[in-house]
Amino acid sequence: MAQFSILITSAPHINDKGLSAFRFAQTVLNSEHQLQGIFFYQDGVHHANALQINPSSGFDLYQGWTNLALTHQCPLMVCVTAATKRGVLSANDAADHDKTAVNLSAPFEALGLGELAVLLSQSDRLVQF
Repeated sequence: MAQFSILITSAPHINDKGLSAFRFAQTVLNSEHQLQGIFFYQDGVHHANALQINPSSGFDLYQGWTNLALTHQCPLMVCVTAATKRGVLSANDAADHDKTAVNLSAPFEALGLGELAVLLSQSDRLVQF
């Protein structure tokens, strides 16, 4: 049984990488393997933006990630530095920067790159999308 981690660096709707990452996560969770967590970095932090609106004909990745995290207790970690640079703010980060808009909330967590290092140390394999 392998321990997987997923690193997502691409924006949710630029290409099919976001949906591929989601399907891969589902596959791991429905197998004998374990998913240690998912880390969103660079443009991948946009997956955590609660204010995104999807076309009615498209799959809602934000809701998909949320359901996956809640159903499987899978951590959704968002690089706080990359997120703040791109306007994806938790309540704490919004307050720190005198902003009122908050668009990052549970089950997504704003964390530092140190958490990625911990995640990698707990995993046998890292898959990047």
